[in-house]
Formats: sequence, structure tokens, C-alpha cells
Amino acid sequence: MKLSYRRQNLPFVYPFTISNGRTKTHQPALVVALELGPFMGIGEAPAIVYYHVTVEKMIADLENKRTLVEKFAFTDPERYWHYLHHLFPDNPFLVAALDMAAWDLFGKMKGRPLYKLWNTQWEHTPETDYTIGIDTIDKMVAKMKATPWPLYKIKLGTGEDIAIVEALRKHTNALLRIDANAGWTTAEALEKIPQLAALGIEFIEQPLAKDNWDGMKILYEKSTLPLMADESCVFEQDVKKCVGYFHGINIKLTKCSGITPALRMIQEARDLHLKVMMGSMNECTIGSAAIAHFLPQLDYVDMDGPLLLAEDAATGLQFDFGKISLSGKPGLGIMLI
Repeated sequence: MKLSYRRQNLPFVYPFTISNGRTKTHQPALVVALELGPFMGIGEAPAIVYYHVTVEKMIADLENKRTLVEKFAFTDPERYWHYLHHLFPDNPFLVAALDMAAWDLFGKMKGRPLYKLWNTQWEHTPETDYTIGIDTIDKMVAKMKATPWPLYKIKLGTGEDIAIVEALRKHTNALLRIDANAGWTTAEALEKIPQLAALGIEFIEQPLAKDNWDGMKILYEKSTLPLMADESCVFEQDVKKCVGYFHGINIKLTKCSGITPALRMIQEARDLHLKVMMGSMNECTIGSAAIAHFLPQLDYVDMDGPLLLAEDAATGLQFDFGKISLSGKPGLGIMLI
């Protein structure tokens, strides 16, 4: 195979802020391509500061083992993922990008979209939410009004959480989800969850710090709203840990190291009677298309990266008031711009 890559740094429509005051104006990412004969697969890995992942680090690791990446006798992406997983044991974001490219390549070689390779039907697909990042209340209301949508994900973790949701609720009857990004203490969560339930919230994502399992046990027993794990469920081995602490898990392709382990995580979550969500890390259309192919297997999805970014790197996805449409082309079904 032949490997190539490029950096990208796409601007957000609005500065994107989550709990603990983390704000971004641009989303840096690494885009990789794998070529085999006439076929080329594309993958994306966004760089996330709080996971200590930079584009520079991904490129350095890739260049250090470029020959090994290219020399693999590619026949299917699952075998390739296992190879990459051992090749880059400390860089799951890079493995995710290469795994995504391998699946795109494989789908093109087989002439089928990924969801058909997985024997799923394009039906009963959940709608994606649109995320409102933390800001002043007036600006959060303005962001919501600027993008009418059937469901929103609201970032919280401030001293004004209830006031924010009350203000938003005055202007919409849409479904609202809350993502605290591990921004609450147990006491804060116990106080806020009943108030949020009264405001018609669908579920709470990652209310407490990722390692606050004692607090999550209390919330699980007392919460009137479903609780979804994000930071507490990163890799495959984390799925079973969430039983009895969360009602479901939010899988991030980049964090879990790609499409291949995500398929296994979904199956394990189903076996454990956990709800399954797949989330975005502000991927452009490349990474979002990979999420889209999982839609027939999901209960919920947050894949609004292309809507939050002012620029894109590919085409092939359509967003219609929450509903997602694919191009129908093989692999991811996308084309680089």
C-alpha cells in the first residue's frame, strides 16, 4: 500500500467551549490516505488537547513506522487493525484514522457501502443532535435560533446550568440532551438532575469525573434521567465497567481506536443491555461519514461536526433537519474537496 497524509485546521462557526473553560476556534486534524491499486481509502483523526494528542505527534509516529504501515499485505481491515494496534500501542487516534481509511479502502474494493458490508439495513436510523457550546445565555439562545433543529445537545458544567436550560426551553420544544463533560460533583448532579428532568431533558451525558465510580453508583440509583458514559467509556475493556453505573455508552471512533473495535463495543453493549450512542469529536465529513454508517446500529447519535465547522474537507453527507443521508457510493461514500 501507499500511504499519504495531510494536516487540516478547520475553523468553527462559533468558538466551541465545554466545561472547565476549554475553548477552541479551530479543529486541527490529520487526514490519512491508503492507496492499493486503483483504490484509495480516507481516514481522519482530530487532535484533542485534553487527550494529549497533537497532529505533530501523529505525524511523527506515522513517519517513524511508515515502511511498516505500507508493507502490510492488506486483505481485510480487521486484520490490519490488529497489526496497527500493536504497531502504535500508545496512539489510538492515529490507529483510528488508519483503520477508517482501511475500511473505506475495503468497501471500495468490494464495491459496497460499509453499512451493507456489516449486513445492516438503512432504516430506523436516529437523527443527529446539534450541539450548543457553553457561552453567555443570550449567545446560546442565539446559536439555537440560528439553527432550527429537532434535537439539541447542550454543553453544561457552569454555575448557570439550570438558567441556561430554562432560557433555551423558552424558545424551543425540541428534544434536549445534556453533556456535562465530567463537570459536576456528585452533590451538584443530585441537585441539578431533578430540575433538568422537569425541563424535559432526554438524558445526561458524563455528569461526573471519569473515575468517580462511587458517585456514579449513587446517581444510577437515584437519577430520574438516563445516564450515558463518555469519558468513562473509552476502550473496549471499559464497556462492562459501565453496567450498574450508566444506562448506556457513547462510543467515539477516534478515542476507541477506530471502526473495528467500535463494532465489537456495540455488540458487547447490546449483550449487556446498555443503550448505544456514537459521538463526534468535531470531525469534518470524513470522520462523520464513518459515524453515519453505524446509524442502523445506534440508539442515539451526535455527528454534527460538519455543521459546527465553517469549512469542510469532503462531500458525501447530507443533513436534513437531523436526518442523515449517504451518497450510496462504496466505502465511506465521500469525496475529498
